[in-house]
Amino acid sequence: MSVPYRVFRDQLGNGIRLCTVEAPYLHGATVAVYVRAGSRYESPATNGLSHFVEHMLFRGSSQFPSSFALNRAIEERGGTLHAETGRDYSLYQISLHPDEIGGALEILGDLFTTPTFRDIDLERSIILEEILEDFDERGRKVNIDDLAREDAWPGQPLGYSIVGPTRNVRRFKTEDVRRHFGRFYGGRNLVVCVAGRVRRGPVLRAARRAFAQVAPGRKAVPRPPRISLAGPRFRTSWNDSSQTQVQMLFYALPEWDRDYAAMVALLRVLDDGMSTRLHYRICDQKGLAYSVSAALEPLFDTTLLEVDAACAHAKLPELVREVLSILDELRTSPASDAELAKAKRRYRGDLEAGYDDIDGLCGWFGGTELFFRPDTHVERMRRMDKVTVGDLRRVARRVLRRERLTAVALGALERSQAREVRQQFRKF
Repeated sequence: MSVPYRVFRDQLGNGIRLCTVEAPYLHGATVAVYVRAGSRYESPATNGLSHFVEHMLFRGSSQFPSSFALNRAIEERGGTLHAETGRDYSLYQISLHPDEIGGALEILGDLFTTPTFRDIDLERSIILEEILEDFDERGRKVNIDDLAREDAWPGQPLGYSIVGPTRNVRRFKTEDVRRHFGRFYGGRNLVVCVAGRVRRGPVLRAARRAFAQVAPGRKAVPRPPRISLAGPRFRTSWNDSSQTQVQMLFYALPEWDRDYAAMVALLRVLDDGMSTRLHYRICDQKGLAYSVSAALEPLFDTTLLEVDAACAHAKLPELVREVLSILDELRTSPASDAELAKAKRRYRGDLEAGYDDIDGLCGWFGGTELFFRPDTHVERMRRMDKVTVGDLRRVARRVLRRERLTAVALGALERSQAREVRQQFRKF
């Protein structure tokens, strides 16, 4: 397995790291800026401020002094500004024709150097509308991702809502936004990644011009997660819906753990298509749900293994029983050689398909570079090739444990149904 791209790393004088992924076989390009700013860097008083800053940056800069001027400048070059805030970092990204990369870097450089932070009350109203999506008409939170993470990371920034509570959003002032921006948007907290049909030399020269005035700032270091092995933790929350959602989270392994590749393979044995265990047993054979899924949520220093499903309220106890039975089988009985071989083939296919995903290349090399040097595609495949069925069983025994489990059910559950589900988790 060889790779068709080349990766170059440079550091600007103010500490910004520049990652250039030359992929001449592609026809487009993406410039992405990754910022070490997100909910895990916040306190209860500042929770939601990273997301607020992201919104306020769309209000323009000195060269593009309004949201219209900023977006018009980007769209005239064939791109669209995309931004998002997560727990580990914030992202600002423009995908466009390779000939326009210099202009995109210039726009982002001006935005990160001289933001206007205008119209805070207007932007506040937009964020408050966004927050409403997480609540029902009675003010009850119905975002199961937030509910589950509150319980998995109690009293920790990793358990905070990314958008923050309404009370914080209502009181944030322009001074708060500028202070947060000044603290986290310095060069030592930024990685700029340019990928696609580009060349290192012109990209480096354009990036130096565009970001020359960004202050170095101080490197932000988040507190490490505190894993509480006191599970299983289970909570029910009411929602007037036709189905009950359930989410099960297991504390899993960080990317540098020796068993990380085995954990990725284990996930694919569990859920990687309609013929894998989770879908086949839950949906095809038992008819307990229309869909069920499992995924990894990797953070830079930990990971959550997540199982999600939704079903009729009365079916939830049986669905949970069957999911836990499948997970228990992975701990007690080795997966078959055929299952592992299939997982490896599909993993290789997805890796090689990633060569054609410009945004994915940026995330792979740029987003990871914020925290540590990422493996190449070849290195990841080499690790996957070494995984054995014994490794799958070992990692299942490490991760799929009752004390590592947090679960939330969101729906119109009767008390007897909730008690039965709770007993299922205790027996696991």
